[in-house]
Amino acid sequence: MIGRIEGVLLEKQAPELLIDVQGLGYEVLVSLNTFFDLPALGEKVTLLTHFVVREDVQQLYGFADVRERELFRTLIKVSGVGPKMALAILSGMTATDFVHSVQTNDTATLVKLPGVGKKTAERLIVEMRDRLESFGNTADIGMLSASASNQSAAVKEAESALITLGYKPQEAARMVNACAGEKQTSQELIRQALKSMVKT
Repeated sequence: MIGRIEGVLLEKQAPELLIDVQGLGYEVLVSLNTFFDLPALGEKVTLLTHFVVREDVQQLYGFADVRERELFRTLIKVSGVGPKMALAILSGMTATDFVHSVQTNDTATLVKLPGVGKKTAERLIVEMRDRLESFGNTADIGMLSASASNQSAAVKEAESALITLGYKPQEAARMVNACAGEKQTSQELIRQALKSMVKT
């Protein structure tokens, strides 16, 4: 098991990273929360990891902190929830919102996440309720900051990230445009877009 990785950040295109560790390039998948906490290209980065090995794939997942990795590991234990869906959940809402949705049986909020249908939402609530006791009132994972060179670039990056999460291009554009304003980073646009989906 690979539990931690430290190296130089060579490439980043949400949700994929390429990290150089003494000449070896490791491909790592991360949530948007972790993505927006990354340093600039060429700088040193340290992530906690979870290594998934299957017959057809070996994939390394990276996390900014212990709580995010713990929630990821708890999610993939749920029947029907794989690493890809777990990462989408971690990207689509904060830990606080997720825990609250589970504890209040709020399937309506969970089904708004890409790839989560009604049956999966119900299964998450049933199987996760007891497992989330250790999280309590979990603080929002990753109060993060990011900057974009200009608003146009921020909008494009936000739309691209939402499409990666599973939203259709037209829907991603609509969500971003609905909350776009002056001098907003792509992170702010994505957070506002996802927050508006949770509220609606």
